[in-house]
Amino acid sequence: MVGASDKPGAALAIVQAAWNAAARDWNPDALTGIYTADALFFGGRPGHSAGSDAIRTYFASYDGVIRSATLALVEQHFIQLGDDCFLAQGYGDFAFVLGDGKTSRSRLRTTLVIALQLGEWKIRQHHFSTSPEAPPL
Repeated sequence: MVGASDKPGAALAIVQAAWNAAARDWNPDALTGIYTADALFFGGRPGHSAGSDAIRTYFASYDGVIRSATLALVEQHFIQLGDDCFLAQGYGDFAFVLGDGKTSRSRLRTTLVIALQLGEWKIRQHHFSTSPEAPPL
């Protein structure tokens, strides 16, 4: 466990490792457990998920579509929001094994708010999106 005085990069590494362990066999319950009960979530599907039940439903929507996944959080920049909370923003490099055994890769922009709750680093806010090809003018 990383304490509140440790650098955000170490806490983010713990969250990333937990996410990868849960996504190794695409386990919606384990993935949901990485988030706070009141987490806010914008993922790769339309819509906004708020709270554990909605986040679990989001991950379960990929059953049969994603067999496994890995995530590397790269080029992350941090803003300390408090002793036990920080914002991390950068990119997420995903590698997927799909339900049919084919593989896929993608890079998304990432914004995460990570909070220490009951001695564990959890995701409190999650927003991943594609990089725009041009300004939305």
